[in-house]
Amino acid sequence: MNCSTHVVTTEGCRAQCQQVQVGEHQLHLQHLEPSELRGDNPLTLVFLHEGLGSIEMWKQFPAQLCVATGCKGIVYDRYGYGFSTPVTLPRPLDYLEIEGLQRVPALLDSLDLSNVVLIGHSDGGSIALLAATVAQGRVKAVITEAAHVFVEGMTLEGIEDAVQAYATTALPEKLARYHGEHTDNVFHAWCDTWLNPEFRAWNIEAHLSKIQCPLLVMQGVQDEYGSEQQVQSIAHNSSGIAQIAMIDNCGHVPHHQATETVFNAMRDFIRQL
Repeated sequence: MNCSTHVVTTEGCRAQCQQVQVGEHQLHLQHLEPSELRGDNPLTLVFLHEGLGSIEMWKQFPAQLCVATGCKGIVYDRYGYGFSTPVTLPRPLDYLEIEGLQRVPALLDSLDLSNVVLIGHSDGGSIALLAATVAQGRVKAVITEAAHVFVEGMTLEGIEDAVQAYATTALPEKLARYHGEHTDNVFHAWCDTWLNPEFRAWNIEAHLSKIQCPLLVMQGVQDEYGSEQQVQSIAHNSSGIAQIAMIDNCGHVPHHQATETVFNAMRDFIRQL
């Protein structure tokens, strides 16, 4: 990836990579700008990846959504991931709160963004919800896919399965395509935190009442990391109008496993804002 030049990621959308200093860390960003923007002050879609994710793991989905909605986009490697500053282990057990309550608002400040929709997958969904509680004026809406607001037994079982796969399959090599020499740190920052016995009490439901913007809450019916109780809690405890989309024949990664359904739902939701 060449961060000094413009590249075309999808028809009708240009992308430019950038390293941005946010607090003590360098974050690797991709700016997306469709050829046709909607309105004089278009929304910016900010994509927050999963617990082992990166910019590249989103593939073409963000650029295509920006084109369909006429919105600008920001996709970035969070602290510890991809081409951003590597994480220091052990990661604090409140890392999701740190990301959502501190780092996302700091990033919006750094980029002078005031009209955003946060789109978060898994860990990124939890972070998006937290960020919306402290950036109400700037966050116009939140879209979550497979977000967690409390710890479930099935989540821990899924992570234990991932630990086994990391030890016995080509999973490390696959993740190294996105995280390079920092892959072990990325993986252990995720699994060691979630499997820490002290983390089982983690719960952000008390924060949700501070969310006043509209929400689109999405999850696969067959999600191996979380139940529909996560979705119901987000919708019930938030103060904004929440639309629920449970997607059948879909696991933990809806934007790849049920792309058309997810894309259409997000597009329509954003167009209504």
